[in-house]
Amino acid sequence: MALAEAPAKSWWRRNQQRLTPWLFLAPGIAMFSLYVLWPIVDSFWLSFFNWDGLGAKRWIGWGNYRELRTDPAFYVSLKNNVIWLVMYLLAVPAGLFLALFLNQNVVGIRIYKSLFFFPFVISQVVVGLMFSWFYAPGFGLFYKLIEWLTGRGVAVLADPHLVTYGIIAAGLWPQIAYCMILYLTGLNNVSPDQVEAARLDGAKGLRMLWFVILPQVRPATFIAVVVTVIGALRSFDLVSIMTDGGPFGSSRVLSFYMFEQALSEYGFRMGYGAAIAVVLFLIMMVFISGFIWKMVRDEREGY
Repeated sequence: MALAEAPAKSWWRRNQQRLTPWLFLAPGIAMFSLYVLWPIVDSFWLSFFNWDGLGAKRWIGWGNYRELRTDPAFYVSLKNNVIWLVMYLLAVPAGLFLALFLNQNVVGIRIYKSLFFFPFVISQVVVGLMFSWFYAPGFGLFYKLIEWLTGRGVAVLADPHLVTYGIIAAGLWPQIAYCMILYLTGLNNVSPDQVEAARLDGAKGLRMLWFVILPQVRPATFIAVVVTVIGALRSFDLVSIMTDGGPFGSSRVLSFYMFEQALSEYGFRMGYGAAIAVVLFLIMMVFISGFIWKMVRDEREGY
């Protein structure tokens, strides 16, 4: 007797395993495309126009970028972003030091951990206001301390040469706390057997840290560096709260200058602001691409 032919599978049954993951990803891809990819493309396109946000757009080609090349305020903002990037990376070793200090089993250590982590959970606006009072001439704690030590106080936020460093110090306070938490999580995964074996071999202090601890917390270091670099490049809120770009525009960064040109009461130059945003985006993409390349390379080596 001839065997009955098996019923043909439908198109969905044949492709179910291949299509199911894409169905789960579709809502996320749609939201990412709508709220991330499309604004990026639109910003690139807008940077070639002269537009006040209300009237008709006027095509000027590379005019906004040519103006950036001769804009001294743009170079001040770019220089400050470089300073932010270099100084902000101090949060990574500082967070590691605090994590090593707090990674102990002693009475009350959880209270100390909570106190060190507290700066990260409060708003950046609150941090900015606190440090504005901390630096305030006449009654600020920092001003009084410098006056007591040297006989003359320093108005940090009113000095064009010091203001950027003062704002960065305010930003480092919560950023160090965040890096500390990352490293505390990484230290919980350190193999005690490797630490004990290293002690038997005579390793201690910096040798123990460099050859045993740091290789095992490399994932935490990677995340800490990525988040810190991105945070330094997109710094805006502290500058806006503490100085509003002053004095004389000396504390501007690219994100604040973009806002100032495009959306402030003296701005409404949407095309020029978009050109600044494109420059900032390209700078960030250099670092993000490097981080992604390193992550992919490490995963391949791990396999």
